[in-house]
Amino acid sequence: MPRNIEAKLVEMGITLPVAASPKVAKILNWKIAGDLLFVSGQVPRIENEISFIGKVGREYTLEEGQLAARTSALMVLACIKEALDNMDRVKEVVRIKGYINVDPDFTDVSAVLNGASELFIDLYGDPGRHSRTAVGVASMPFGVAIEVEGVFQFI
Repeated sequence: MPRNIEAKLVEMGITLPVAASPKVAKILNWKIAGDLLFVSGQVPRIENEISFIGKVGREYTLEEGQLAARTSALMVLACIKEALDNMDRVKEVVRIKGYINVDPDFTDVSAVLNGASELFIDLYGDPGRHSRTAVGVASMPFGVAIEVEGVFQFI
C-alpha cells in the first residue's frame, strides 16, 4: 500500500516546518551518499524560532523533553522533504541519534528521545523502527534541550 506521509501529518494535525539553514558553520542540513540520506542534527524550532532552551530535568519535565524531541524530529522531516522532495521516498528510518541537555541528576535520557522515535514510527510504520542512541550532555548549542539527527534509506 502506498504511503502518503504528508497526508498523515495533516491527519495528525501537524504542519511541517521549513528546513532551517545551519547557523554555526559551513555545514549542510543533509548529505546523500548512495541510497542513504544523512540529516545533520536539528534543534527544536517553532515558527522558525529556536525553542526549548534549557535542561530536561530542570527547566523541562520528561514529557516536555519528549515534546522537544518531537519538535526536533519535525525539523528532521523538513530536511528529508528538502532533500528528497517527497517524504514517501524514505524506504527505512535506519538510525536516530539524540543529544539531550540534561540536569546532572536526570537519568531517563532514553525516554526523552521517544518523542522523536514515536513520530517516525507513527508516520512510517514498521519501516520507521530504527536503531538509536540517546546521549545526555551537559551543554548544547544555543542552550537547547535536544538535538536530533538521522540516517534514512530512500528509493
